[in-house]
Amino acid sequence: MELRKEYDLICVGAGIMSATLALLVKQLKPDLNVLIVERLDKVAQESSAAWNNAGTGHSALCELNYTPQTEDGTIDINKAINICTQFETSKQFWSFLVEQGLIDDPRSFIAPVPHHSWVRGKENADYLEDRYKAFKEHFMFNTIEFSRDIAKMKEWFPLMMHKRTEDEVMAASRIERGTEMNYGSLTEKLFAILNDEYDTKVLFNTEVEDIDPDHDEDWLVKMENLKTSNKNTVDAKHVFIGAGGGSLLLLQKVEIEEKDGYGGFPVSGEWLVCKNQDIIKQHNAKVYSKAGIGDPPMSVPHLDTRYIDGKRELLFGPFAGFSPKFLKEGSYLDLFKSINFDNIPSMWGVFWHNLPLTKYLIEQVAMSFDDRMESLREFVKDAKNEDWEILVAGQRVQTIKRDEFEGGSLEFGTQLVSSKDGRITCLLGASPGASTSVKIMLDVIEKAFPELINSVQGKEKLNAMVPFYTQEVTNELFDKELARVTKVLEL
Repeated sequence: MELRKEYDLICVGAGIMSATLALLVKQLKPDLNVLIVERLDKVAQESSAAWNNAGTGHSALCELNYTPQTEDGTIDINKAINICTQFETSKQFWSFLVEQGLIDDPRSFIAPVPHHSWVRGKENADYLEDRYKAFKEHFMFNTIEFSRDIAKMKEWFPLMMHKRTEDEVMAASRIERGTEMNYGSLTEKLFAILNDEYDTKVLFNTEVEDIDPDHDEDWLVKMENLKTSNKNTVDAKHVFIGAGGGSLLLLQKVEIEEKDGYGGFPVSGEWLVCKNQDIIKQHNAKVYSKAGIGDPPMSVPHLDTRYIDGKRELLFGPFAGFSPKFLKEGSYLDLFKSINFDNIPSMWGVFWHNLPLTKYLIEQVAMSFDDRMESLREFVKDAKNEDWEILVAGQRVQTIKRDEFEGGSLEFGTQLVSSKDGRITCLLGASPGASTSVKIMLDVIEKAFPELINSVQGKEKLNAMVPFYTQEVTNELFDKELARVTKVLEL
């Protein structure tokens, strides 16, 4: 592949974020020169790969950590509204690509799977009912159903109701329009569009070693071919670092003050995967429960129907593990390389003020296969060891940010770090990442290419692609767009 001397945009990492950013930019201004650089030999091999993430279309329909209970007992649904709007914005962009004939089979990456929340115990059941009442009053969630009745739950998720008795206090909610996502397949389709329609290539087996400021406001991007050891330097007007767990280490080399104080803590994941087709057929749902007391949001257990490479699967988890690697294909030295003078106070502050998280991770790492099966049996009482196996998921790096009161704070969402002029941006963090990729990448464009967003032509194009980004989301607009997108995406 022959390189140009200068690019308008270089994206580091060939996952869903870079694919989305590059494609949005190309939609707004097709003649921009864009290059994607990837250290592996294929796209979507780390966090975007189907087995490396939960595959949930995160829209706050079932995830209870987006609807906290306030001190006065009310349920705050503001974060849920925000997440739901962002996922629906992603669906709008994907449906636009289908309508344009750029994606021919939406069911290869998105499928309808109802989303449920399920809890045990009176206090949790009361909370879930209060959440249901708050959701019922808002147009984004007014199709929600709620029940404390075992017979109803048997209709919703029969596998989980095996051997349940009437004296068990439980409650569940359901929203029919939930989705199951194969982000790996979607990412491959987005890169295929970039390649076929816009001649925008991925430079594989190439690591970005450093990004230095150039004298004329450009960036010098230094790269090494991992197979030949050949080194190249190209100019870029804008750089986006979207390398998943590897983003932090590269950001730390960039000479911008906004990077100071950032650190990261790697968390690996594991799933229990069902091997018995008869059991897999009994469950068609995503069922999320509550995290344990003192446990982090990443620990929320869920039993999920998945569609991966055309095959229906059943997964339970996630279970956290520890590896000092920042990427599945990373180095065992990643964590140690990331610690520096600027982020030591942040790292120490997070450790000291998050001792329950440390305890949780130690307990998770110490779990045996039998321990994991016991956790599954809280969902499926008659689960048998021989029907399940462990599968290692992707690496996540939880973002640590400077905090003036506690030294550092642990961020559980996605975090966008940008230079003042927007010429370099970096995405850190994890869930709900891929689900909200379109909104996050539009935010990157707003920082890096405001002229594309604010021009008359840009506004018209955005309104056609993602109306929720340009208009106030009213009840009427939401219902109209949801119906349209549901039809286009064959949901």
